[in-house]
Amino acid sequence: MEITDEPLFVVDADKTSIGLSPKDLWAHRELLYFLTWRDVKVRYKQTLLGATWALLQPLLLMLIFTFVFGRLVGVKSEGVPYPLFAYAGLLPWMFFTNAVTNSGNSLIGNANLIKKVYFPRIIIPTAAVAAGLVELGIGFLLLIVLMFYYGVGLQLSLLLLPLLIVLVAVLALGVGMWMSALNVKYRDVRYALPFLMQVWLFASPVIYPVPERWRW
Repeated sequence: MEITDEPLFVVDADKTSIGLSPKDLWAHRELLYFLTWRDVKVRYKQTLLGATWALLQPLLLMLIFTFVFGRLVGVKSEGVPYPLFAYAGLLPWMFFTNAVTNSGNSLIGNANLIKKVYFPRIIIPTAAVAAGLVELGIGFLLLIVLMFYYGVGLQLSLLLLPLLIVLVAVLALGVGMWMSALNVKYRDVRYALPFLMQVWLFASPVIYPVPERWRW
């Protein structure tokens, strides 16, 4: 058989479009599902409390901020009990923080998988964000309990909750993808990212209300 130097197949980028099409993502939906549940299981593997940490983390932070800002500093929560006010703010914030941090480190953590087989790379940071949604759902159960405990009833504004979750998830995915790309070239990102998220917490109205003149 004659041996030639020309390759049998040439794999080239699609020049007809920029980025990924929804068709590509839908074709790899099973991989996204697998990676999401893998991230959830690995996160609590070999822990005594397991998924209970999804409740304990925002709960413990709520107790600390209630003592420091609610009791010592006297931050006003506009008629809402401060523990409930703080937990309602910390719950989506912790989802955002974990989603950005985990998705920012996702490409580095899955380097072996990326080198072995082709699939849309966006699936890896997306799976990290989707895994955080599972924790958000667990933590939301405690929020409902706290609302009943403090006598805060359900209002029509809760109908906007799905939209809020989608917006936070999309923002976390966007920031996480950007950080994951930078993390591949500059490994300093993995060390600077936790510090950035801590600063972002106090720079955002998570544990204190927004003054009315700024709410626009």
